Amino acid sequence: MPAPLHGLLTGLALIVAIGSQNVFVLRQGLRREHVLAVVVVCTLSDVVLISAGAGGLGLLVAGAPQLVQVARWAGAAFLVGYALLAARRALRPTGEALEAEGPTGRRSGTTAVALTALALTWLNPHVYLDTVLLLGSVAATHGPDRWQFALGAVVGSALWFSALGFGARALSGPLASPRAWRVLDALVAVTMIVVAVMLVTGG
Repeated sequence: MPAPLHGLLTGLALIVAIGSQNVFVLRQGLRREHVLAVVVVCTLSDVVLISAGAGGLGLLVAGAPQLVQVARWAGAAFLVGYALLAARRALRPTGEALEAEGPTGRRSGTTAVALTALALTWLNPHVYLDTVLLLGSVAATHGPDRWQFALGAVVGSALWFSALGFGARALSGPLASPRAWRVLDALVAVTMIVVAVMLVTGG
């Protein structure tokens, strides 16, 4: 299999999974709020991480497990905090939820949204395992073609985040009611808690 195609398929296999980052991208897409900024942040982050893995940084990270532990607990703490905010939104009365949520509701600033996307990406140890270690290891098997593999993985990342963020608009109709947004926020809260537990338990 050509290295770029192998990278594309492997990258998609690792990225297309329910996780804190994907849930956040989906939510921003549904709200139509700073979607381009979120997609760019997530894609560029993967460019850096995948390039680092292809360049051999994965071996260095594997030799410093204490760094992974620090990222694990920091990421779990952030996810729990985000989950509590989502739970608070889900428990609001209908009128307050309508005012704060939905495609026409109150907006967060671009900087705040971008920082949240960065935190959900860089404070998640699974990101390093998937991109730096796993993709880096597979890229190494391609020898001099490892950068073509990395390019394929980056293309897969860009395609996925773009489809998830901008494609979410197709679901904005069914999620137009305050009740639907409260259900969505409840699912976001549960997902974040589950991911946080998995981080600290090594699951």
